[in-house]
Amino acid sequence: MNEPLSFVQPTANSPWGTYLSQVDRVVPYLGHLARWAETLKRPKRTLIVDVPIEMDNGDVAHFEGYRVQHNLSRGPGKGGVRFHPEVTLEEVMALSAWMTVKCAAVNLPYGGAKGGIRVDPKRLSTKELERMTRRYTSEIGIIIGPQRDIPAPDVNTNGQIMAWMMDTYSMNTGTTATGVVTGKPIHLGGSLGRVKATGRGVFVTGREAARRLGLNLDGARIAVQGYGNVGSSAAELFGQAGGKLVAVQDHSGTIFNDKGLDIADLAAYVRDHGGVGGFQGAEPMHGEDFWDVRCDILIPAALEGQITAERAHRLKARMVLEGANGPTVSEADDILASRGVLVVPDVICNAGGVTVSYFEWVQDFSSFFWSEDEINLRLDKIMVDALKKIWDTADKHKITLRTATFAVACERILIAREERGLYP
Repeated sequence: MNEPLSFVQPTANSPWGTYLSQVDRVVPYLGHLARWAETLKRPKRTLIVDVPIEMDNGDVAHFEGYRVQHNLSRGPGKGGVRFHPEVTLEEVMALSAWMTVKCAAVNLPYGGAKGGIRVDPKRLSTKELERMTRRYTSEIGIIIGPQRDIPAPDVNTNGQIMAWMMDTYSMNTGTTATGVVTGKPIHLGGSLGRVKATGRGVFVTGREAARRLGLNLDGARIAVQGYGNVGSSAAELFGQAGGKLVAVQDHSGTIFNDKGLDIADLAAYVRDHGGVGGFQGAEPMHGEDFWDVRCDILIPAALEGQITAERAHRLKARMVLEGANGPTVSEADDILASRGVLVVPDVICNAGGVTVSYFEWVQDFSSFFWSEDEINLRLDKIMVDALKKIWDTADKHKITLRTATFAVACERILIAREERGLYP
């Protein structure tokens, strides 16, 4: 009997609920592999850890941490670590599952994993952040490793966090293990091109989709939600292609300029002020009005669950490029499809980050590093080839790009599951 997971009761539009509905939609396209579909609905391994640290004032604080390995049939787990006050087990489960699909969609030899700590890192000093990172790494050290599970940066984590994680794991194992994490500083085994890789992948898939739609990027109106590494890098590349950035929303506010924002000036402002709010080259806008902006391309690059059914009815975009993981709930997906709005789903659109993470991992094992031009060429080819196969599958079955991506990826995952068999 296939009993539901007892420790999670997902709602329809929760991250895990959204993922489960996506799996249900792809089952009819799996053929004989459908008998293994339940595998996709159950994380292989879920770890919840207590992360106690001594604060600067001498108090002891406890934080809850997670590491979930969703599926390891195709290789070691791969997925980021996020520090956020709203991190939950259900969210991390969904993110790990999307990583499984994402890695298979671009045919990387990885399974999916994800981690996180429920914390507001802005409330911690640098030393407190380091102590928390190192303790968390020690607690999840029993399941991570260069051939087991390789963490990477995600929301509110960066190269410095990865350096602390790599050092902690290395000290605990008695050897320098650069391959235990990706997204590291360059001089610690990091890869050129990694910081902007996710945004580059969004641009490459968007460029290819625009060609198929007959949309000229020169003069195309772009709106971006979330202006961190992903959103800003994608905006920069679309700007270089002639696109006009007209609206941006992040945690600090929402700004609009119908004639187009100066992307270089905005980048400098965000570096100095930590967000787009107050930028003088645009008008402030009410947050909810962002979803009414007339644009050709909308890039949600913040958190999951942002495009709801109500917002999907209002969108005035020709194309949605999912820079974030899970930004569109299933009901909204159907509405956008019925309105003829193309959605390039997260599990292919933002796969540039994990692809260059794979490059970093390979370079660490060989101790031979590539130029940034070579990395970008390899990344572009992988993304273009993967999207072509997905689009051909969508055309063949007359299905959305999201369902087609799941069809391609889940077939690869379940073939590996079937051929490996069950042990014992």
